[in-house]
Formats: sequence, C-alpha cells, structure tokens
Amino acid sequence: MSDTASTKISRRTFLKGTAVVGGTLIAGGVGYRHFYNQHGRDFRPSRASAYLDSIQQSGSPEALPNIIIVLVDDLGYGDLDAQTIETPNLHRMAAEGVRLGSFYAAAALCSPSRAGLLTGRYPVRTHVTTPLYPSGHLMNLLMDGLGRYAYSVTGIPEDEVLLPEVLSRRGYRTGMVGKWHLGDKPGHRPNDRGFDSFYGVLYSNDVRPYAIYRDEEIAVEAPADQNYLTHDFTREAQAFIQKNKDAPFFLYLAHPMPHEPMHASEAFRGKSEAGLYGDAVEELDWSMGQLLDTLHELSLDENTLLIFTSDNGPWWQGSPGFTRGRKMLTFEGGFRVPFIARWPGTIPAGTTSQEMSMNFDLFPTCLHLAGVPLPADRIIDGKDIMPVLAEGSSSPHDTLYFYDTRALIAVRHQQWKYHRRFRTDNAGYFPLKQGPFLFDLEADSNESYSLVESKPETAAELASMLDAWDAQMAANLRGWLP
Repeated sequence: MSDTASTKISRRTFLKGTAVVGGTLIAGGVGYRHFYNQHGRDFRPSRASAYLDSIQQSGSPEALPNIIIVLVDDLGYGDLDAQTIETPNLHRMAAEGVRLGSFYAAAALCSPSRAGLLTGRYPVRTHVTTPLYPSGHLMNLLMDGLGRYAYSVTGIPEDEVLLPEVLSRRGYRTGMVGKWHLGDKPGHRPNDRGFDSFYGVLYSNDVRPYAIYRDEEIAVEAPADQNYLTHDFTREAQAFIQKNKDAPFFLYLAHPMPHEPMHASEAFRGKSEAGLYGDAVEELDWSMGQLLDTLHELSLDENTLLIFTSDNGPWWQGSPGFTRGRKMLTFEGGFRVPFIARWPGTIPAGTTSQEMSMNFDLFPTCLHLAGVPLPADRIIDGKDIMPVLAEGSSSPHDTLYFYDTRALIAVRHQQWKYHRRFRTDNAGYFPLKQGPFLFDLEADSNESYSLVESKPETAAELASMLDAWDAQMAANLRGWLP
C-alpha cells in the first residue's frame, strides 16, 4: 500500500474516531445534565397532595373573609406619591386602611416574585428564579440551553402548594384575572393550580404571541389589543365579585401594566403629566376605584381584605422614590414596593407602618384568616402579618434575604442592609463588581453611604449571616421537613 493511501486511511480513521469521541462526549454531557437536573430538582409531589387532602372545608363559610390581592407589574415605590401622576383612589384606599413603607417583593423580577407570593417561600426554593418564556419560544430555548432555568424548571413545580389551592380546598371560590407568568405547560396553568376561573395572559406583555385566555381556551387571539387590558381585566374582576358575592371568594387580579411596552385606553391616554407611563398608572388607579365601588355597592366592605402591591420595582420608567436602584437589582428600589391593605372594621383607617415584611407573608396571612394550618412538611419563609396590619405590631421578621436569581447577594437585619460584592447600578462600570456595602436604612434609606469601614463588626456579622444562610440552603434547598 502506498504512503498516500495510508495517509488517506489514517485521516479517514481519525475523522471517524473524532466523530465517535465527540458524539460520546456530547451524549455524556446531555446525560449528565439530565441526571443533574432530575436529582437537583428534588421533586416530591406526594407531599403537596397529602397536605391539600388534609384540608377540611369550613363548617361556617359565612365567617370566612373574602380576600382580594391586586398585583401590578413594575410599579415603583415612589409612583403613588409622584406629583405628575394622580392616584386619588389609591390614596382613598390608604386613608381607609394601612400603608406599609418597608414592604418587599420576594424578588426583583416578575416570575420569581409571583412564585414567592403564592407559595410563601423564597423563590429559590421553588426553582422559579428567572422570568419564564413560552414553550418553543426562542428565549425559552436560549435560557434553557444556557442553564439559566434552575434545573431546567419552566413552570411552578407540582410539589409546591399554592395559595389558591389551599383556599379552594377550604371552600373559597377562586378566580384569577390578568398575568400568570408561572408556566404554560399542562399542570402549570392557573386552572391546574387551584383557580376555578381564569381570564388573562400567560406571560409578560413584551412576549409574543400575546393572546388572552378564558380558562384553557383562547378568548382573544394574538395579538390582543393591550390598550384595553386594564379596562377589560377590571370588568372581569368586577364580574367575578358579583358572581361570588354570596360565598367566600379569593380574587387574584394581576394587572400587566405598567410593564413595558406601556399601554392605556383612549380615556386615559395623554391624561397624566408623566407620559404614557403615568397614563397607565392613572388607569390602574381608576381600576382600584372600580373595585372599591363594587365592594361598597355589594355591602362587602367589612368582610373583604383588599391588598394592593407590585411585583418588583420600576424598570425603565417609574420612580423608586427615595430608594436606590430599580428592577433586577438588590438595592431597595428593586425590591421595596408599594403596599396598601384595606379592611374596614378590622384594619384601622389611615395608619402607616415601617415594619418590614415581604410578599411571601401573604400566604401565611391568608391561611390564618381562612383557619388553615401551614404545611408542616416544608419550610414556609413567610409570616402572618395580620397583627402588623390590624394592630400596628412589630414585624415578625428580624432578617430578610435578597437574591439575584439563584445568587444570594444581600441581607437586611433590623435596620442594617449588607450587600456582597456584586454588579451594581453604576452603568459606567457595569461589568465590574462593587462592594461589599453596609447601609443603615434608618439613617440612609437611599443606600448612598457604605459603613463597611466604620462599622466592620456589623459588616462581618451580616456577612456571616449570608454565609450561614447559603450553607443552610445548600443542605436543604427545597426546605423539606421530616
């Protein structure tokens, strides 16, 4: 055999061998990732089923209070006090209830914040730590391919217990109107997770295609006219209240506004002095006025807890008020959000509180009002804040933790807030990490002056708290209890 033939054979053999080795490595990598995801998810669906099956319907449903949670999207902490935006109905609601000044979202992003609110747990426990995208969407494939989804989880897991599931078992009529954003596959949609009725959208309003669903069917084909979302969702919410006025009900109204892209109906477009963003906020205020009027007309005021809040801080527009930072940052402006609760006869009118709390506190608060014990098989990070709302009590929390997706970045302990070294809001040096920082929120709510050098003992104490929490989560991320 000639040297040339030998060379050709060796090349051919080399290419075949390379292909075999490459294929083996790829297959091994895919197999390992599948094993890693399956093992790391630590799914235990039977736990949720056992807890839900243990819940008894109330023997006196007439004694159960109605519960309405209104969650808006990307509203800033300072937007309700902006001089260029008129919000008379929300101010009326605050005058008739309580306003919390140190209320936090569970995350500075939409999907994880919603997961925290509905489960009573830090979003990292649920594996929903980033915004979710529709199945088959390019961003969904990209996020999954880059490993941005925790253990490839793309919907709220079946082993998590959601607030509507609990209240439904207790005898509540449960309805959701608006933005879901916790998954679109079977088993992960609103009707699968405790809601008797659903009218709304599955994702953020910047995701295409954007259709409106009634339960499992498309009611408005994509692209839905977003100019009328606030108006239409308000009417659906009013219809739900009217239909269920004689039974205890839970309504979760999750408005898509003022998330980008901004929209407002013709009646509100150009009405504010804050551009289209202000118009959208003023229409949300109108929506709250409609709910307040409906409750009054149906004589439901004194038997209804009405809550208004936001899923995180403002994005490109909107005001974080006197706080630093915006959406997607662990500074106060990303996490601290407006909160108003109204319940005439139970919550004193015109009160305020600076006691800190987080939106995952709404889960145990609502379960307490419904007379349902918390799940004993898992850690519930939230606490019942009804004493804070109704009696002006101190916060049940000394400490709260702040995540950037799956990374623990900051801790608030009493008035102190400590940030690990991280990528901050300094646009000129965005790729570079800054810190660590220590702030006294009582003296410096804007997080402008770090005290790491002047109070090293306090900084070291909070840094050790972060390390201890990381170790605790590493040992039992899902928070399962024996």
